[in-house]
Amino acid sequence: MANIRQLDKRRKSVKNIRKITRTMELISTGRFKKAMDRASAATDYTKRITAIVQDLAKSGTEVSHPLLVQHDKIDSIDMLVLTANRGLCGGYNGSVVRAAIARRAEIKQQIESGEISVSGKRGISAMRYAGIPIEKSYTEFDDKPSFSAVARIADDLIERYITGKVDRVDVAYTRFVSSSKQVAIVETLLPFSSLELPTASTPTASTPGSVEASSDGASGNKEDYEFLPSASAILEEVVPASFRARLFKCFLDAAVSEQIARMVAMKSATENAGDIIKSLSRRYNRARQSKITQEIMEIIGGVEALG
Repeated sequence: MANIRQLDKRRKSVKNIRKITRTMELISTGRFKKAMDRASAATDYTKRITAIVQDLAKSGTEVSHPLLVQHDKIDSIDMLVLTANRGLCGGYNGSVVRAAIARRAEIKQQIESGEISVSGKRGISAMRYAGIPIEKSYTEFDDKPSFSAVARIADDLIERYITGKVDRVDVAYTRFVSSSKQVAIVETLLPFSSLELPTASTPTASTPGSVEASSDGASGNKEDYEFLPSASAILEEVVPASFRARLFKCFLDAAVSEQIARMVAMKSATENAGDIIKSLSRRYNRARQSKITQEIMEIIGGVEALG
């Protein structure tokens, strides 16, 4: 028969754990709502400025921008991996790391060079454990990534692409599709010519990271633009701004997906703790009842012996 004190002690421990997981679930829910509001606020701007850049790239203008030009030969590919600083979020970090490692293996079959940058302590640890060298690491991003910090990373990638140090830039992150679906993907952000407008079958309404095509663009018509003061001056501002916005949107999607994953994981842990408490309570009650019955039998046996 199980020890009553051990069962009671274990039951109290599980109850304490359930309080912690329940609290973490509530905190993640609040953070998810705030992160979702930030991501939603940036979605329309990101979609529109990216659509403008794509229209400009296809407008037939003589003036172009280095970020719109695809390099003739791909000799170097940079990859930025976005993970979390903390765990307890299910398979969130593992999915992103696996996607990044798979893309790196695919790249290594063709070329050797290219830097890997990782955001998040969990991703840094996973990459080092896998023996993959990391050139740059970032740990300052949490559930509220700042645009200024992301812009510095974007400007560094832009400088490397324009100077020819890198021929392509990939970002591995978890794209937020809906509150019930998040997908770990590796997306190519540079050059812009690699970006494609979604087709009619693409769920743009539920995909904050996608770009909606206009009715004219869908029919194949080109937009006519008048540049003031000049096309080169406008492209010099709009194209880098579009890249910064898209990279920032990747960070926002990653933050939202992290909080959802942690919320779901903590809810599951809370429910499992409740099931364990019920099972331990039943065992505790049976053991306690058995002990009480045994003591009653001993008392009756003692009374009969005295009689």
